[in-house]
Parts: sequence; C-alpha cells; structure tokens
Amino acid sequence: MKNKTRDSIVVGFALFSMFFGAGNLIFPPALGNMLGDKYLLGIVGFVLTGVGLPLLAILACSRGNGTFEGITNKIGVKFTLILTTVLFFAIGPLLAIPRTAATTFEISILPFFPNWSPIIVMAIYFIINLFFVLRRSSIIDTIGKFLTPALIIILAIVIVKGVISPIGEIVSTDATNVLSTSLLEGYQTMDALAALLFAGVITSSIIDKGYKGKEINSVLLKASVIAVIGLAFVYGGLTYIGAHTVNLVDANISNTSLLVFIARRILGTFGVGLIGAAIGLACLTTSIGLLTAGSTFFEKVTNGKLSYKFNAIAISIMSYIIACQGVDKIVKLSVPILNVLYPVAITIIIVTMFNKILTNIIAIRLAVYTSLVFGLLFALLGSALNFLPLASVGFGWVIPTLIALVIGCFIKPKKAE
Repeated sequence: MKNKTRDSIVVGFALFSMFFGAGNLIFPPALGNMLGDKYLLGIVGFVLTGVGLPLLAILACSRGNGTFEGITNKIGVKFTLILTTVLFFAIGPLLAIPRTAATTFEISILPFFPNWSPIIVMAIYFIINLFFVLRRSSIIDTIGKFLTPALIIILAIVIVKGVISPIGEIVSTDATNVLSTSLLEGYQTMDALAALLFAGVITSSIIDKGYKGKEINSVLLKASVIAVIGLAFVYGGLTYIGAHTVNLVDANISNTSLLVFIARRILGTFGVGLIGAAIGLACLTTSIGLLTAGSTFFEKVTNGKLSYKFNAIAISIMSYIIACQGVDKIVKLSVPILNVLYPVAITIIIVTMFNKILTNIIAIRLAVYTSLVFGLLFALLGSALNFLPLASVGFGWVIPTLIALVIGCFIKPKKAE
C-alpha cells in the first residue's frame, strides 16, 4: 500500500545519501575560509550548484524515461554515448575515485602517521577496493548503510558545537565575485554529473513503489526538499565554521588540512580520529560503488570486449596514479574538466525542464553544442576570452548558448521526439 509521505522521506534520504559524498566535505570549509564575512552569499552559491543542480538533474531525467539516455538520445545517439563515456571517466578514474583515495590518506592517515608513504597507503586502498569490486560483495553496501548515519551524527556534533562556540572571529577577506566563485566551487562536488548517470536508480525505486505519471514527480519534489535541507545544513554549517578560521590558519592551508584543523579545534584529537575513520570508510564505500559502476558500464558499452575484471583493474591503476598527486592537485586538474562538462550538463538539464516550451530539436541541439564549444574554448584559451559577457566570472558560455537557443527556434521548427 502506497504512503506518499513515508515514501517521500525514504527517497529523500536516498537522495541525500547519493549526493552526500565524504570527499565533498573538504570544499565548504575552504570556501568559508576564502570568503570570511561574505560566507552567506557563498553558502547560497555553493548550495545552488552543489545541491540544486543535482536535484534538477534527477527531475529532468524523470521527464524522459528516468534515465540520462532518455533525455539526450534526441540530441544524438552518438552524442549520448560519447558524453556518457566522458562523464564516467570524470566521476571515475580521472577525478572522483582518485579524490576519495587522496582524501582518505590526508584526513584519516596523515594526521596520525605523518611519515607513512602515500604511495604505499593508497596502493593498499585500491587493493581493498578491488577485493570487494571483483567479488561483487554486498558486505560493503551493508557497511555503507551504517556509515552515512554515523558520519552525519559526527558532523552534526561538529557543526552545532562550532556554531554555539565559534572557534574564531569572522573577518573580511576582501573577497570579490563571491557568488560566481561559490557557484563554480559547487561544481567540485560533481554531484550534478553523477545525478545524470544514476537518476534511473532513484526513478526506478519510486516506480517500484507503485507510482506512475505525475505521482513520480510529486514524490521526487517532496523528497528533494528533504535532501536539500539535509545537504544545506551540512554544507552551510561547514562553510560558516570555515569563515571563523581566517585568522587561525595559514592562507595556503590545504582543503583537507583545514577540515582536520576544524575537527581538532572542536572535538580534540579524539574527534579527529572519529571523523577521520568515518570519512575514510565512507570514501571507501563511495569509490567501490563508482568503480563497480564504471567497470560495468565499460563492459556493456564495449559489448564485453573489455571485461568487468579488466575494467576494474585498469580503472584502479589509473585512479591510483592520479590519487598519488594529492587532493589539491586533483582539484586543480578538475577545474578545466568540470568547466567543460558543467555547461553541457546545465544546458541539457534546463532545456529538459522546459521541454513543454522548447520543442524545437534544432534549437535544443544548437544550444547544447554551443555550450560544449564555448566550454572547450574557455578551457583552452581562458582569460583571452574575458571580453565576452560574464566570462570574467566563469560563465562566458551562458550568453552564446542563449543566443544559439533563440536562433535555433527560428530554424526549421520541428518538434522534439
């Protein structure tokens, strides 16, 4: 028997867990430290792209058949295949998986064993990953169900105590372009990209509960409110605490070191160990899930020519090499990649959300390809294109994409399939 309120809560927690990555926790405190007294606007920007976009991605996919392919195949089957492959590389061996390993080392190991080699520790980390991935064990999924609530409780204690008893003063950092900087920082969660790929899981779970048609979106909307509140609390709270650290830490402190510093100041050495263990294990469950999904995808897309086992090993080796560079270098590597992928992802999400108005397939394709081209141009040429509107704040692709969309509406009007 359907119970919309109960089901919305269950799906809401599922959405929260999907977007709540332990690796994401290093960004809000760093943002707060960067912005100081302007932290409120920073929270708004980070939550918009770090939380709002992923939820819009889920809602957009629900307008197709619940999957990314359902909303992009009309743009082109080959386009869908190429973009999906690139997205799996981004949330897999290029960025997300290596970041889980590097974050685990820098937060869970380094504060207690400063002389341990990251090369050896992360090799062990990926061996453990492969142990579970190759066996396709469900044990790690069971552990994960307990880890997320445990990590949330620890973080809630840190945030509440940090708000009640601030660790420092909030001062001005003379930060500029606060909103645009925060919006771009939200890209680093990579949750909008992951949401496009894994939206089908959430939609299928709602359908399995017996919902159809408009009921699916109704449950999704209520669930989204729950997820937004939870994520905004965590990200907003950590950004607020980070804003109190401006005069307490060196300006060049790494993202992971800042999180460790905050945990130590609020909970002491025991707290650092507690949060380190929780984040380390949560990162492990995340990387195992991503590694499994990536290995399965590349086996499917190559019709078995690349086996699941081969993919798992290859992705692990690639991830290990990148992970050894450290979190900060991975973040720097991710900036140009995400600045190419996010414009395309955002454009696809927006045109899908307005699919009742935007029915001209030519306009849709022109907008999506324009966002891709300008994303690539800005990644390659950077500040050389700052003469374009919004380019200096990282959104130079927006106006050209809108112009392309409008022009496309006047070219052979044709209903999107």
